[in-house]
Parts: sequence; structure tokens; C-alpha cells
Amino acid sequence: MTALRPDLRQQARAVVLDDGDRGAFDRLVDSDPIVNAVVDARVRSAGTLAAVRLGGTMIGVRDATELAGACYSGGNLIPVGGSAQTWEALADFVAARPRACSSIVGPADAVAVLWPRLERAWGRAREQRLNQPLLVLDAPVPVASDDSVQPAQPHHIDRYLAAAAAMFIEELGVSPHVAPGTSAFRARIRDLIADGRAFASVDFRGQVIFKAEIGAVSRHTSQVQGVWVRPDLRGRGIATAALATVFRHALTLAPTVSLYVNEFNTAARRVYEHLGMRQHATIATVLVS
Repeated sequence: MTALRPDLRQQARAVVLDDGDRGAFDRLVDSDPIVNAVVDARVRSAGTLAAVRLGGTMIGVRDATELAGACYSGGNLIPVGGSAQTWEALADFVAARPRACSSIVGPADAVAVLWPRLERAWGRAREQRLNQPLLVLDAPVPVASDDSVQPAQPHHIDRYLAAAAAMFIEELGVSPHVAPGTSAFRARIRDLIADGRAFASVDFRGQVIFKAEIGAVSRHTSQVQGVWVRPDLRGRGIATAALATVFRHALTLAPTVSLYVNEFNTAARRVYEHLGMRQHATIATVLVS
């Protein structure tokens, strides 16, 4: 956590960042590269802090000499570093702009400061998940792989999309196939398949049994997302060996594997523990109405 100097706490003011801030921004990200993996990967893929290529706005709070905290404001609002004072300034800046995001995702202590201020402008949340363990694996995978799990191929997209949509509805309570989300959802899945970062196992009918994606890749970690086993096949140990395959591939892209999980999902947490993951931090998610 980066704190503002005491004499500047009352002067915290958020501004839109540009590429002149890139060095300071990278240092802020590197203060906890596992927590900041999604924003790190997005910026490095875009090669810029400019909104036109980043797909959102990077907002920061500076003290006299350094960037004290930041947040990405796009489809999600994601805080990066900071302290209570910087998060308050960021929240006030974001609240004064048209809302673009459908969720806030970040370190639990940051979200605890951001959301009460944003709620006054945006209204009540649809759901709050305030304790989501962020897990990391930084050692060889201790479980045998499932050879049936393979990178999804372009011709699999329709069946993969059906499984991805089922997972999305189960996890978030809404369908991704609501305009204007349908095209963006399909494009995201298509890109992950094209990049070899979407994995699936299928049955003899070609129906998806298991799926998962490596959603973000940074210099420090590959973050896995969208883990799903078909409901009628759960409880049979499919996820453990299937994820071992995904994790082994992820470790060829970055030195660690990470993901976050809902606190109440005890079955998934047992799987991740069996795979050797340990808790690195706590994430919170606020789903906006």
C-alpha cells in the first residue's frame, strides 16, 4: 500500500494519466504484481495508458514526487495500489463521470473505501462479494494432468460459448447475451481461443464437460478464470486433473498461476488447495445494478 505524505492528504486530487506517467505506473503495479495482474496485462497488451487503445481510462493520484494510487475505469473499475485518501479521491473523480463499469473488482480494503462513495452516485449494488481469496501457485503442479483437456479450437466456439454463458449466468446471475454484451462476450471468447488460452474437455457428443481460460498474462503471473464443470458431472473429481493441465500450460507463460474464488465455494477451494495453491490476498467484488 502506498500512502500519501501527511501534508498532502487533504490535497489528494485525481487526474487522468497518460504515457508520461508510465514509469511511475509500472512501479505502482510492481508493488504487488499478483494483485495487479489484470491491469498490468491490459496495459502491456495495449502498450499505452491512452484510453483509445486501453479500452478505458487510467486515473491516478499523485503526491509531489510519485504516483500514490490509480484505478482503471472501463468495463470494470479496478484499483491499483493506494491508501484510504487516494481511494477517496479516485471514487469522487469516478463518481462525477458517466458510469461505464458493471463491477468493481480489487483488494478488499480498497473496495471498502471506494464503494460507499460510489454508491451515493450509482445507487445500490446488485450483489457484494467482500471476501474472495486470491490464490497463487508458485511451484510445480502436484497433481497428474487430464490429457483430454486441450486448447479449444475455432470450430468449437459455439459449444464453448454455450458453456461459457452457462458459467456466466451461474456465477453472476445475468446472461452475457444481453445487448450490447453479446458481441463483446463472443469476441472475448474468440480471442482467447485464437490465443490458445481457452481450454476444454468434451464428451463423445462434443458437449463441453470442463472449461477454463487463462484470462490475463503478465510478467509475473497467469490468471485463470471461468472455471466450470458441467453440473451433472460435478463431484467426480474432474476439475482437479483438468485444472492441473491448465495450470501446467499457464506456468509456461509466467512464473506463477493465480485466481480468485468466492469464499462460500468450498468445493472449489478444496480443489485449489489440492493443487497446491495458497492465499496471497483478499479480493472484493461489487456487482453494480
